[in-house]
Amino acid sequence: MSAWGELLVGLAILIGLAGIVVPILPGVILIFAAVLVWAILTGGSAAWTVFAVCTVFLVLSGVIKYTWPGRKLKAAGVPNRALLVGAVFGIVGFFMVPVVGLFLGFVLGVYLWELWRLRAQGPAWTSTVHALKGAGLSMLIELFGGLLAAGTWLLGAVLI
Repeated sequence: MSAWGELLVGLAILIGLAGIVVPILPGVILIFAAVLVWAILTGGSAAWTVFAVCTVFLVLSGVIKYTWPGRKLKAAGVPNRALLVGAVFGIVGFFMVPVVGLFLGFVLGVYLWELWRLRAQGPAWTSTVHALKGAGLSMLIELFGGLLAAGTWLLGAVLI
């Protein structure tokens, strides 16, 4: 693959990493697709090994991002329905307030659901804080997997 091609793949991976942090773009899918295109165009067993390792990192981070924070939220007493309401409000907020609407909608949705369910401000806010911590942990896990995949690709691109 040419240097310009690798530069474009690297740029796509960077955009994917940004998409993990600011959920406007499908970050993991972008990283996966960029490394796949690189492996196809580069060819050879080394390129496919790099692609396989990147895929393992991305899949593992995807599995862990849902299981680990979910267990912590269950232990804190935050029901799944609160997260679902938060997600719906987040989607609506995404279209109403660009960039930060997803975050604001999620917080508002979880808080309002917990306020309705618990009928008290203190416990509702505590549940909302736990939900925010879970969402942050989920994003960090996904970012870590994306960074591992990006680092693996970069190492492979330099060595191959």
